[in-house]
Amino acid sequence: MRAEREVLVVEDEAVIRGTLRRLLERHSYRVSEAASVKESLDRFNVNKFDVIISDLKLPGAPGTDLIRISSAPVLIMTAYSSIRSAIDSVKLGAVDYIAKPFDHGELLSSLDKIVAEHGRRIASDCADDAPFPGMVGRCPEMRELFRRMRRVAGAGSPVLIQGESGTGKELVARAIHELSGRGRPIVAVNCMAIPENLIEAELFGHEKGAFAGAGESRAGLVEAADGGTLFLDEIGELPMAVQGRLVRVLQDGEVRRIGAVKARTADMRLIAATQRDLEQLVAQGRFREDLYYRINVMSLHLPPLRERGEDIGELARRILGDTCERLKSPDLRFSKGAERAIAAHQWPGNVRELANAIEKAVVLCEGGSIGEELLSVETPPWREPGNGAGNGDDAAEASPALSLEDYFRHFVREHQDSMTETELARQLGISRKCLWERRQRYDIPRKKSKRGPGSPH
Repeated sequence: MRAEREVLVVEDEAVIRGTLRRLLERHSYRVSEAASVKESLDRFNVNKFDVIISDLKLPGAPGTDLIRISSAPVLIMTAYSSIRSAIDSVKLGAVDYIAKPFDHGELLSSLDKIVAEHGRRIASDCADDAPFPGMVGRCPEMRELFRRMRRVAGAGSPVLIQGESGTGKELVARAIHELSGRGRPIVAVNCMAIPENLIEAELFGHEKGAFAGAGESRAGLVEAADGGTLFLDEIGELPMAVQGRLVRVLQDGEVRRIGAVKARTADMRLIAATQRDLEQLVAQGRFREDLYYRINVMSLHLPPLRERGEDIGELARRILGDTCERLKSPDLRFSKGAERAIAAHQWPGNVRELANAIEKAVVLCEGGSIGEELLSVETPPWREPGNGAGNGDDAAEASPALSLEDYFRHFVREHQDSMTETELARQLGISRKCLWERRQRYDIPRKKSKRGPGSPH
């Protein structure tokens, strides 16, 4: 799906601006207007437009000033008698000029050519910046992230990816793996989704008879990642005993199954991710200091979506196109109200929340445009500052540094009367069995309900 092309018209005569707006909107352009260079800079980010159409002579500064101010291509308009000045503007960097009164067909043809060429250049820029298909980012923080990803990919050292939930840490890990050239696949493990009493056997494997129920020998996920990459998401959730075994794997390059006498070679690259403050966990005695220093050789930080500026709109349009294609829906676009809502929302769930909101809107949309009401981007009550009974737990739940345990407790208590166990588990991204086990761990017994038993079975 091709996104609407955005044009800024800078012209001090309102009649000409109106004529251009009507002409361009009939040909699928989204038009913004300004009467001067100053107004353009005050009202808009002039770098976001696919093309800027500007009169040469404007109140205050000439239209050619936009050439050096903006990264967007600038098409200069000028009176026929000033054609010499228009040619000079091309020398200054304008992509083209058109004389007034202009022919509508000529203007549209010139615009289509400019936008197509600019689009190819942007695509080339993105290919140079984004190291992996599906990654979007032009803000300085994402460009720096892409640069660092390329540098760490070939090093083979452990990588620690930090960022809030939903920012795309697994996508970054997969990109680093692909760039690394390691011959074997990446093995991804969500440490939060595996019950604590099973995670040691899942990671390191076990021999037959090593414990009750171990009817046969089984390789662990560390062995499965031999020759490839092991991605441990939410590594801060690993029990201390498992952390100790992982240190030995990283130190010796060997893994010993539970109940085994001999160790096996484990040539895997570790990439870990967390939304927790591991230094704080180390200080609290909840994360091993030696493991922290072993995994924090190369550190990457993913900025939250709310800090990515113009990336949010571009990412939303990309997700919308992909969602329409995946759901076999007709091509849709965002209304202006929806675009404003997307830009204004804080996105506490980051890209995951954005993608979920867009998918819901695509399913519910009955026309060709997604309105603000379909996005449902209100802030959840547990995220609103000061929304609590005033005790310590509520204060922690309202904090931006909400821990996974606190989030789990609050989400379950908030929604268990209105959701089934299956719905709760799906929203939390875990299995029903894991939901039941975490209820036991955090002492959140399920309220009796007519919906069915709280057992995972």
